[in-house]
Amino acid sequence: MTPRSILFTAACLLFLAVAAGAFGAHALRTRLSPDLLGVFQTAAQYHFLHALGLLAIGILWLQWPEAGRGLAWSALLLLAGIVLFSGSLYALALTGMRGLGMITPIGGVALLAGWATLAWTVLRH
Repeated sequence: MTPRSILFTAACLLFLAVAAGAFGAHALRTRLSPDLLGVFQTAAQYHFLHALGLLAIGILWLQWPEAGRGLAWSALLLLAGIVLFSGSLYALALTGMRGLGMITPIGGVALLAGWATLAWTVLRH
């Protein structure tokens, strides 16, 4: 990954997070049960917040190129976390297939690992 690819990915993910939030608030409000709508909203919230984190990592890398390797790992882990955590929750909400919830904790661990890697990178440099 490069700072440019991270910033591009973050911008795309932020666009999708806003679109997902609007879709959930308007199109799904009457189509999903309240509990599944809550699951969808949680997915959109975590998607948005961690995409902002990805954006911050890209900006940080531009200012701090010598920390690139650690920042790249942080970005990859956040990206994986968004896809696995939010993606599985989106899929669960839209399909009602509860088994998809088994993927969610793997995404949560990836998000935690991304932030821990960022913290470690900051301490090392």
